[in-house]
Amino acid sequence: MTNQVQIYKTSEQDIQLEVRFDEDSVWLTQQQMALLFEQTKQNISLHINNCFKEKELIKDSVVKESLTTAADEKQYWTKYYNLDVIISVGYRVKSKHGTQFRQWATKRLKDYLVEGYVINQKRLAELNLELKHLKEGISILHRAIEHQAKTIVDAEQLAALLEQFSEGLLLLDDYDHDTLDKQGKTRREMVRVSKDRYLQLIEAMRTGFSSDVFGIPKDDSFDSSINTIYQVFGGFELYPTLEEKAAMLLYLIVKNHSFVDGNKRIAAACFLYFMEQNGLLYGPNGTAIISNDALASITLFIAVSKPDEMETVKKVIISILNRSIST
Repeated sequence: MTNQVQIYKTSEQDIQLEVRFDEDSVWLTQQQMALLFEQTKQNISLHINNCFKEKELIKDSVVKESLTTAADEKQYWTKYYNLDVIISVGYRVKSKHGTQFRQWATKRLKDYLVEGYVINQKRLAELNLELKHLKEGISILHRAIEHQAKTIVDAEQLAALLEQFSEGLLLLDDYDHDTLDKQGKTRREMVRVSKDRYLQLIEAMRTGFSSDVFGIPKDDSFDSSINTIYQVFGGFELYPTLEEKAAMLLYLIVKNHSFVDGNKRIAAACFLYFMEQNGLLYGPNGTAIISNDALASITLFIAVSKPDEMETVKKVIISILNRSIST
């Protein structure tokens, strides 16, 4: 359960909150607690400080800071407090809404744990079946070398076939063993690409397509796509490497469908532009680290994926980038 958001409404439907789930707990800001408990923010702050003064709770384990980006692209640090703090404050202000929220949050956390177990069991069964198929495929190729290679030349040709697809087989093997890369390899100062730069890129693309609605925004979700990759929570970047940022940028632009037409093409172009601006697009020999065919396949792979497959999709893209950059 990592950095998920659910909407909470009181039984009277008069209060609505966006509740963040992370690290097996729920997290609210002081402002959200003030709204939930129908108190002033100053009063909530006083009760929280008393929790720590009385050593009821240890501050470092129940408080996180998140760097969020506002609509004007300015960034702000915001403190989030976990369920232990929320319950403590709820008792202190004697709020009936506090009891309702605790019951709701506890049920959601339990649901996540049960759902996670069921999904993991199902995935384990699927991985075992996929691994069986992969092993059978590799076994067939090896038998071909043993039984069909009547000459040294034949053996060399078949061995070259295995070598040609070895990276793909390794990637499949990593997928089957759930050992795809979770993190990228490149940690260095990043070139942050602004929304205006991306919009200039989209504008330059218009002449290449006959559609009159190519690149026409449907809503403000493009802002979210390009800003999310820079988010910080608990003092740490959610996507600390350039490969992770690039992978999530491609994924979010495809999935958010921010434009009337051209979402996949725009996503791929923005992905390449981000990589180029950050010095990752070309290898030491000047060759692009990802081919046109590979980029098209990855983009379509994202488009047909399900929302609950996001983490797997992200790891596949990161693994491809890591292998391309290191070769």
